[in-house]
Amino acid sequence: MASEAYASRSTDEVHTDVLFQARQACYKARDAFYDCLQKQSDKKPTELGCVGLLYPAECKKSRLAYENSCRPSWVKHFDRLYCKEKRVQRLLDDKETRGGPLVLPQKGV
Repeated sequence: MASEAYASRSTDEVHTDVLFQARQACYKARDAFYDCLQKQSDKKPTELGCVGLLYPAECKKSRLAYENSCRPSWVKHFDRLYCKEKRVQRLLDDKETRGGPLVLPQKGV
């Protein structure tokens, strides 16, 4: 009888409120770290994050909070997105300084 009651309980129960709170904490820590990167953009980056992301020592505390609040795969994913966005922005900025705005060719013309 006791084993039947134990077997009937779902061990795969998902606590969505806990997952939601963990995601929100991760997003908050991520945003704080990337805000620090923007504010400290004039400082020389000396610290190395994952996927080659360099950041200044002034952001080390927020980076640790970010890494502790998020899953490692999420940190890697968000860092990749950030680096990609920065790379695209640099390319667009460079294109504008060399020859005006970027004009894409139109099909059928």
